[in-house]
Amino acid sequence: MSAVVDAWGYTARVALRRGMSARSAIARADEIASMLGVRPNSVRVTADPDREDHVIVRVTESDPLARPNPWPGHGDQAATITKPIAIGTSEDGTTVTVLLLRRHILIGGVVGSGKSGIVNAILAGLVPADDVIIWGVDLKGGMELGPWAKSLGRLATDMDGAVKLFADAMEELNRRTREQAQRGERTWNPTRERPALVILVDEFAELPPEALEIADSFTRLGRAVAATLIAATQRPTQDAMGNNAVRSQMDGRIALRVRERADTDLILGAGAYKSGWRTDTFTLPGAFLILDPDHNTPIPNRAYLVEDDTVTDIAARYPAPTALPVRQDEPRADHPVDPDDALWTALTMPEGASVSDLMTATSRSRRWVYYALQQLQDAGKVRQTGGRWHATPDQP
Repeated sequence: MSAVVDAWGYTARVALRRGMSARSAIARADEIASMLGVRPNSVRVTADPDREDHVIVRVTESDPLARPNPWPGHGDQAATITKPIAIGTSEDGTTVTVLLLRRHILIGGVVGSGKSGIVNAILAGLVPADDVIIWGVDLKGGMELGPWAKSLGRLATDMDGAVKLFADAMEELNRRTREQAQRGERTWNPTRERPALVILVDEFAELPPEALEIADSFTRLGRAVAATLIAATQRPTQDAMGNNAVRSQMDGRIALRVRERADTDLILGAGAYKSGWRTDTFTLPGAFLILDPDHNTPIPNRAYLVEDDTVTDIAARYPAPTALPVRQDEPRADHPVDPDDALWTALTMPEGASVSDLMTATSRSRRWVYYALQQLQDAGKVRQTGGRWHATPDQP
């Protein structure tokens, strides 16, 4: 129907035979490449967003991603978590950015796919920002995140440390919800004095069950108070990714090379592979697809190359504060938080809270939480919807 030629190939809008669906054409991308006589893996077929009987065929005659692009730095723009950060280059030569504020991110790919490159690109863009504190979990003893240690507020390198870090993160999250309630605000807007909190976990699949349970609550309750989880894994398997609730909370998905077609769906969501989101053909380290509210087309990208010397320089120039800023009204250890107050604060969150969330917030047993909920329900102060508990509107 139409075609546009650029420096690396061409893009054509193609009309399908009557009765043929876009999904059928997507599944036959290899046959289209054969008919066109082009190199392997150079044809991408995606649905036309305007017509079911059309598809968009992209043919890349020369690969713009063949050579890695070095990290360009921030230029004149001040680093901040409130704006998208640049992590790589797209197939069409444009810059690929990702927004981290109030979005949890899942990064998946096999060994050697370039997961570390994505992580380094994210940290290079985020570390210089003064409106965010970054905590890291690296269960390889710090091999991956160790070079960034000076810029991380905390770094856990073993199982016990990971559990303690997530437990402390939940305490910080609960403190923020109390502060928000006192301010009468629903959303935490990051500033230097009130920074966002990002937890980056390298090899998420290795977390112990105790940390995974807390991470579930963290992802459910963290958005409103600018708390973000970035989970990276080299094991995009059903056991590692499909059987815990954290995966369902991930707003952004970054898929690197995988071995099995099904692994693409585990990272990006059911049906992604059949819709043209294919990463099993990637051969270059750092090549990725990104799916989030700002990216809904499977365009290949490649992460910036952040050299070791660049990491060392950034970490030295931007050391992390020794601790999160302390508010004057923050409860101290000698003035413990009342569990009833913590329970009610969690219940007033826009998304409500599960029993597990309430146990974490109050540091009380399941029996205690159920008893407290029953009393509040009998008084008409709470209601249960879809397994989550919410404060009844207009309750003080």
